[in-house]
Amino acid sequence: MKELPGLIAVFAYLSLLTVGGGMAAFPEMKTLVVDEHHWMTFPQLIHLYSIGQMAPGPNMMMIAGIGQWVAGPMGALVVVLAFFLPTGILALYVGRLWKRLDHWPWRDSIQRGLAPVSIG
Repeated sequence: MKELPGLIAVFAYLSLLTVGGGMAAFPEMKTLVVDEHHWMTFPQLIHLYSIGQMAPGPNMMMIAGIGQWVAGPMGALVVVLAFFLPTGILALYVGRLWKRLDHWPWRDSIQRGLAPVSIG
């Protein structure tokens, strides 16, 4: 239980690095989880990554395994919430802001320009 604040801090930070997909944060996750906090070894992290790739759903659900490994079921819950809530809340607020800018003349041009970027 003493590891929960550290797990929250690390995975909330990693949440903000996931622009372009969850695997964009994997190198930093390895640095923080393995090298800095020593919560697990690199082979253990790769093992969890492999399980996450085989499981249905988002491949970053492997983070629940890290939380489970470090702090049991509560760790798994805390890590999942810390990883997915910040970007979910950010997306909610950006969506609301985007809706308020409906009358803005540049909105349609920006949206058409961002469509291919988001697909790529």
